Amino acid sequence: MSAPTVDVVWTLLGIALIGLALRDIFDVLFHPLGRGLVARRIILVVSAATTRFGARRTGALLAGSFSYVAVVATWTALLALGWAFVFLPQMPDGFIYETALDPAANAGFADALYVSLINLTSLGYGDIVPEASLLRILCPIETVFGLGLVTASISWLIAIYNSISRRDSLAHEVHLAKQAEERLGERLVDTDPALLEAMLASFSTQLIRVRRDLIHFPITHYFRSEDDERELRALLPFLRDLAAEAGDGDRPQSLRVRARVLGMAIDDFATTAGDLSG
Repeated sequence: MSAPTVDVVWTLLGIALIGLALRDIFDVLFHPLGRGLVARRIILVVSAATTRFGARRTGALLAGSFSYVAVVATWTALLALGWAFVFLPQMPDGFIYETALDPAANAGFADALYVSLINLTSLGYGDIVPEASLLRILCPIETVFGLGLVTASISWLIAIYNSISRRDSLAHEVHLAKQAEERLGERLVDTDPALLEAMLASFSTQLIRVRRDLIHFPITHYFRSEDDERELRALLPFLRDLAAEAGDGDRPQSLRVRARVLGMAIDDFATTAGDLSG
């Protein structure tokens, strides 16, 4: 291929990588189903590798954290490489080099990647600066992308831990209810129907919210609790039995409705979690 054709190929490849990164970031943060194509695949690979090659328990605990780091690192790499491919055809003629640098010897892909990383991280060393008018616009735009990447990563992390907090709060509440039943020596289904109805309503509302969190931020599935007994998935059988017993035919109608709603919420949550595990 001729030089102009190669330059076009590099530029189009760079634009494609940048577009892929931006699309994935948008899907992860704003898509109602959290469908980030790149992020989803990375999370699955990292989670499987962490669990397989590390100690099983330790790997399970670290799978979520490692997945988050891997996804953010991949976004960064896609943006850095994409912009490097955009800059590569413009080197060295489109840039001004400080006197200590030989433009002819510093016009390869490594140098384009260096310029890209400098712009992305907004360091601005000044040893290679854009001269062409278009490049003087594109370089600051890449810096904006870099700042946006930092903001997106932090926003995602906050959303993840808010979701985990809601999930673990529900799990802790269910665990306490189970402990109360054991310590009192009385079944919860034998308590005052109004009290039981309020408890089931609270469990249903929180479980539905936790499921929505899991759908929108699937990565939360891979953040595990240190205490197996307080894992929400481990407490689902207790919740399921409680809902089944509270929904017996001789119970008040309002209580049976609440029990049925909780039972359906449990089934929905288990299906969603099972899809992610599979």
